[in-house]
Amino acid sequence: MRYLLPILLSCLVASCSTTSFSSRESSGGVSLALDHWGHRPGPQGFQTVIIDAGHGGRDSGAVSRHTGDYEKHLALDTAKRLADKLRGQFRTVFIRTGDSFVDLDDRVALASRQGGAILVSLHYNSSPSSQVRGPETYYWRVDSHGLATRIQRGLESVIPARSGNLGLRRRRLRLTRNPQIPCVLVEFGYLSNAGEARLCAAPGHRDRLASVVATAIRTQAQLGDAGTGPKPPPLNQPLSRPTDPPGS
Repeated sequence: MRYLLPILLSCLVASCSTTSFSSRESSGGVSLALDHWGHRPGPQGFQTVIIDAGHGGRDSGAVSRHTGDYEKHLALDTAKRLADKLRGQFRTVFIRTGDSFVDLDDRVALASRQGGAILVSLHYNSSPSSQVRGPETYYWRVDSHGLATRIQRGLESVIPARSGNLGLRRRRLRLTRNPQIPCVLVEFGYLSNAGEARLCAAPGHRDRLASVVATAIRTQAQLGDAGTGPKPPPLNQPLSRPTDPPGS
């Protein structure tokens, strides 16, 4: 937990507003109180968005052999663009604001200290196959399905779904299962695919990606789950741990 205190301080400085928001009652929305399982409707009326730029510091994430880009840098750039687009409408909290390493469990702990909030974790993907491409959005909790659906729809309007694109995925990860607030993890594209790596390297494209995520967040805050289809069934699975088998 050695990184958590300075991160909390930097988050307060980096917030888009000074509005304090921590309770369900203060907004009149739904799914805003902390909850272990998330077997409930998706959030509505929230005012705080926690933005997690994946990886950082000694953890570079994926590195594209086509462009030389590091996932950690692209993720942070996209996180800052997203915060800019939410400015004035939401209070934003960054997990990291620079090239620093933050343990996954520390990210979860920070998110779970924020009542009345959602967590959006931003990443760029990689695969052993250079043919795989396309955006994916991961969720686990029932209350995160609506937001994940909105984000994936937006991403596919910017990067049309292609054969082999896995799209919306339910996966028990530490950043989709363990936080006590609605949470999603976004994979914007595959740096291992030459065409997609060059696309993701373009600032204008990353700006469009941030725009559709911001639109999804605004729509979810206004409408809740309306228009996102039936909710998935509740799954009573344990918290995700680093010792879990891959894909579990």
